[in-house]
Amino acid sequence: MQSPSVDIPDQIQTQRLILHPYHQGDGPTLYAAKLRNQEHLTPYESENFLLHIQDNNHAETIIKELSKAWVERNYFFFGIFEKDSNDWAGQVFIESTNRDLPEFSIGFIADVDHQRMGYITEAVRAVTRMLFETLGAHRIQADCNENNDRSWLLLERCGFKREGHLRENKIDKNGSYHGDYIYGMLKSDRYPEPDNHLS
Repeated sequence: MQSPSVDIPDQIQTQRLILHPYHQGDGPTLYAAKLRNQEHLTPYESENFLLHIQDNNHAETIIKELSKAWVERNYFFFGIFEKDSNDWAGQVFIESTNRDLPEFSIGFIADVDHQRMGYITEAVRAVTRMLFETLGAHRIQADCNENNDRSWLLLERCGFKREGHLRENKIDKNGSYHGDYIYGMLKSDRYPEPDNHLS
């Protein structure tokens, strides 16, 4: 169990988005997102829980597990929702990877119908700022498939620096190999300052 001092806020707002943990009743939203994004996410996110949702009821069960993990401070999933429509636009994952440093790891996915709108960049910048300014992070890390140009370009837009390249460290279902890029950002780096507030 992670330390209760990892006090993640229950909501982050940006100019266009609201980020919050999933709640009971969000099951149909997540199941619809799974169906809509199956082909879109499978090449790079085959292990993501979203792709393994079986139906609305199974989605609600997963939400209970995510809520338990949030309360126990093990890891945190934020759904990304448009302010105007409340449509699901993607997701951000946060985990405390070194409580002494402290260091956090983040990940993200974008909804296929909300790409190229800058939403995930906006969300990642807001989460990065929250981790540094609210939780006192010293370092944030992220990794992504070397072939996922959109992900690593997004990280670089948000101020992350490429720190490593793990070559052929993963095997795909077709038997081919791919590597991962490792990114990091320090509090001393000049991270972006988005127009967001916490509530």
